[in-house]
Amino acid sequence: MSKVIAIANQKGGVGKTTTAINLAASLAVLEHKVLIIDADPQANTTSGLDFPPENTQGRTIYEMMIGQIDVQDALIQTELDNLHMIPSHINLVGVEVEMIETEGRESLLKNAIAPIRDQYDYIIIDCSPSLGLVTVNSLTAADSVLIPVQPEFFALEGLAKLLQTIRLVQNGVNPDLSIEGFLVTMFDGRTKAHSQVVTELRAHFKDLVFNTIIQRNIRLSEAPSHGKPIVLYDVMSNGSSNYLNLAKEVIDKNTH
Repeated sequence: MSKVIAIANQKGGVGKTTTAINLAASLAVLEHKVLIIDADPQANTTSGLDFPPENTQGRTIYEMMIGQIDVQDALIQTELDNLHMIPSHINLVGVEVEMIETEGRESLLKNAIAPIRDQYDYIIIDCSPSLGLVTVNSLTAADSVLIPVQPEFFALEGLAKLLQTIRLVQNGVNPDLSIEGFLVTMFDGRTKAHSQVVTELRAHFKDLVFNTIIQRNIRLSEAPSHGKPIVLYDVMSNGSSNYLNLAKEVIDKNTH
C-alpha cells in the first residue's frame, strides 16, 4: 500500500516546493518508487524538475482532474529512475470555476490517481498556497499532511488557518487524514529567534515535529534553477543530507 503525503502551508515562501521536490527525490534515491504531483498552478515543482510548464500543456494535472486525460497520460519520467511526476500548468486555476457545479468535486484528484496508486510506495503532492478547491482535493486524496514551517513567529500564527482547513476536511470528506509532521525549514542556527521558535513548536506539537531540521543552504536554493533536486545537484551539501535524513525519518515512521 502506498502512502500519499500532501505538503501544505497556505503561507508562501516556507520551502513547500523545495520540500516536495527534495523529499520525493530522496525517497527515490533510497530505492522507493515515488510519484510527485504538482498541484500548484504556479508549476514550480514542474519547472524545478526541469520540465518547462509550457512543454507539458495538454497532459497535466488540470486535464486529468477535469477528465480530459487518464492519469497514465499525465505521468512523466524524471531524471531519477524511481521518480515520476504529474506536472502542473497555470490552467489549473480554472478548475475552481469549471468544477463548481460538479458533484463530488473534492474527490476529483483522489479518483483520478486511484488506478495507479498502488504502483508507488509514496505519492507526494505539492499543494497550492491557497486553500481553495485544488488544495482541498489534495487533502482529500492524501493520507497525511506534512507542514513546512519557517522558524519565525508569524509562521506559527499562520498555522491556525491551515489546521482549521485540515479539521474541515477530516470532518467532511477525509476522516482518516492525519498530520505527518511539522518540518522546520530555512533554519539558521546563528539566529536566537529561530531556536526559540523551534523550542516553542516542539513544546506545542511535541512528537509531531520532525527531528530533522532543514538548514539554510545556498546550494539548496540554487538547485531548482538547474532543474535538479539537491541530491543530484550537490549530494555533499547540507541541504542534501538534511533531506535524505527527512526521507529516512518518513520511511521509519511509516514502517513501524
